[in-house]
Amino acid sequence: MKRYLKNKSLTIEKILSHGFSALIFIFLYAPIGIVILFSFNSSRRNIVFEDFTLKWYVEMFSNEALLDSFFTTLIIASASTLIAAVIGTLTAIAMFRYKFKGKTMIDALLYVPMVIPEIVLGISLLSSFALAHVPLGFISLIIAHATFSIPFVVFTVKARLSGFDRSLEEAAMDLGANRIRVLTGITIPVILPGIISGAALAFTLSIDDFIISFFTTGASTITFPLKVMESVRSGIRPDVYALSTLIMLATFSAVMITQILSYVKSKKEKPAY
Repeated sequence: MKRYLKNKSLTIEKILSHGFSALIFIFLYAPIGIVILFSFNSSRRNIVFEDFTLKWYVEMFSNEALLDSFFTTLIIASASTLIAAVIGTLTAIAMFRYKFKGKTMIDALLYVPMVIPEIVLGISLLSSFALAHVPLGFISLIIAHATFSIPFVVFTVKARLSGFDRSLEEAAMDLGANRIRVLTGITIPVILPGIISGAALAFTLSIDDFIISFFTTGASTITFPLKVMESVRSGIRPDVYALSTLIMLATFSAVMITQILSYVKSKKEKPAY
């Protein structure tokens, strides 16, 4: 009898555990599923699903304003990611390699852009651009996105550097390599996964940003998040859903490819015994 009650208790616990996991996944992915579903809706009004169609994926390419905002977002994200990756990597290496006065304070200050509300950072950047007479538009958006992305690159690269064996650099310098050769030939290749991770994070944050872009953009430069928010006032067109679905598909594919490459690499590095 006791064994029967114990098995029954374990079964109920297992069912509750699976049910709770299913609810979490529904909560996370149901909104994404709705966007994908309504990108195939024949009705322009996204209230009731009427019929299946692919016309919004075709009309999406004739919506020049939407495509322009998307390509603007890609250019700004690419440029700001490149700047953040270079500055963030060099900062992380300097913080890891050298000891100097105020290092602890600088390390703490790097957290500030990551933790303060985005609206505060947006207003601060807007005031800075006004004082420096920087026109709002492409350049201000790239600078703003690079500013809030740099700390993420710094801390990602620093995490990679924490396990770095500095004897490799010392051995190379003993063999005659100068500092530039050591940096490009040893340090950068070893911490490259951290740099790529930080750059990917910076790119994602830039693509997704709305609040800081809202404060630092000009009248002629509209990013994709700003365009979507602008269309909310008059009702989101289904071709916005179609483009969003393609972006999600590309993101999902990139994540899957990264996971597969990581799995293949770990299998190759795993000892044969």
